[in-house]
Amino acid sequence: MLHLTFLGTSAGVPTKKRNVTALAIECLNPFGSTGNSPSKKNKPWVLVDCGEATQHQLLETNISSHQLAVICITHVHGDHCYGLPGLLASMAMSGRKESLTIIAPQAIKQFIEAVKATTELYFPFEIEFITIESLFESTEPTPLHTVSVPLSPTHHLDIEVIKLSHRVESYGFKITQTVQTIKLDTEKLKADGIEPTAVWGRLQAGEDVTLSNGSQLKSMDYTQRVSQVLNIIVAGDNDSPQLLNEAAKGADLLVHEATYTQAVADKIMSREDAFDPMHTTAKRIASFAQSAKLNNLILTHFSARYQPYDDPESKTPNMADIRLEAEQYYDGNLWLARDFMHFEVSHKAVRQLPN
Repeated sequence: MLHLTFLGTSAGVPTKKRNVTALAIECLNPFGSTGNSPSKKNKPWVLVDCGEATQHQLLETNISSHQLAVICITHVHGDHCYGLPGLLASMAMSGRKESLTIIAPQAIKQFIEAVKATTELYFPFEIEFITIESLFESTEPTPLHTVSVPLSPTHHLDIEVIKLSHRVESYGFKITQTVQTIKLDTEKLKADGIEPTAVWGRLQAGEDVTLSNGSQLKSMDYTQRVSQVLNIIVAGDNDSPQLLNEAAKGADLLVHEATYTQAVADKIMSREDAFDPMHTTAKRIASFAQSAKLNNLILTHFSARYQPYDDPESKTPNMADIRLEAEQYYDGNLWLARDFMHFEVSHKAVRQLPN
């Protein structure tokens, strides 16, 4: 399963209630020995975007930076990346030794190198920096611009990078988690007269077993491999949701910006000196999610003009404006993210978790 924690949900600038963009995705093995409550050591996670003060937000959670496996940066705008040097520096000072993968535009690599050069920053851990441009320029047979990240022998991620539309090059990430386990056919074992002993465990571990009477038991005859696959899409800033058409097929969840309502976007573009910020409205993303038959949609990256409360009667712009517009065009499961909101994505459903 996947656990999502929103560390920042504001667009452009922070507010008193919302920090700028960051999302933590814990990648949990449901087949682990601890079931639905894996230990902290078994909680590798992915960070998508790292706005300023993301590391401060992390301090309010139980998520450990030592377990951070991958950082994905959608684009170079500051509200999505200014927190990255500070987070990396704190990880270095806390004694991290494990390698880290960063998937981001080339300019982000240059940004980090500049900070290192000007502040004498040293990382005691290896960073595998995969520039997004290299994925699209590569002549290697990389499937769909995808990076594979093994978390354990039976647990891995495939992170597909998707080009979006914004004022600068912007990308989305389709994160597919695959977890495998070997399931023992206990009914067949019992039917064959094989009592529950250490033999069962050896068979489940893939070992062929010779019994005391000389008969041989082949592991493959009493086991089957079971895989659980989940995939979610986390999009960067994007004014053209239809660019996610292919990626959305079969997705369990879409996390996408809804910076403002259609009325606000129309007002911005009606000015004589109109400057198109190239963001998505609640109407546009809701309409796309409906047409793509997505069951679950989480909206985030809200303009600071919207107050955090939900009051349709208020004359002050607030979250009810976004919610009501989205509900007009989408009848699936809809949430408007808040900082520190938690979600669980399983093979059965997406559900909000208590804080």
